[in-house]
Amino acid sequence: MDDLSKTGMHMSQSSMMMMGSKLTLEQLEGPSKGVGATFHWSGKVMGMPIDITETVTKWIENKEKVWETIGSPKIIILGWYRMILKIESVKKGTLTSLEIEYTKPNGWFYKIMSFLFSGWYSRWCLNNMLNDTKNHLEKSIH
Repeated sequence: MDDLSKTGMHMSQSSMMMMGSKLTLEQLEGPSKGVGATFHWSGKVMGMPIDITETVTKWIENKEKVWETIGSPKIIILGWYRMILKIESVKKGTLTSLEIEYTKPNGWFYKIMSFLFSGWYSRWCLNNMLNDTKNHLEKSIH
């Protein structure tokens, strides 16, 4: 789950939720994982530019990862956000939790969009991150 190209597959594939669009992910300078790992998402959704830079701010290998947007993210329904991933070994496997904290974007149009869709979109995104990872792990086992 430490690989955004796996947990973020739903963002890089065309889907109804992405309005038929997809984003491109690139790793910026620095480490590929751990504190300071920085990534950039870009593309368009409904003709509106999406430009998000995320950096890892806390990382405990195989236990916890926290990453958040930096700079001035251009997102339609969210402003700044922070993702919190926690992994814990349990008797019959692994317990994973994933959370998002976010602010509303600037501008009246984006605030209305955020009011209408941010909760729904956030749940969709978190569920897809977990499902993307599950699907990747299942493919690698078979």
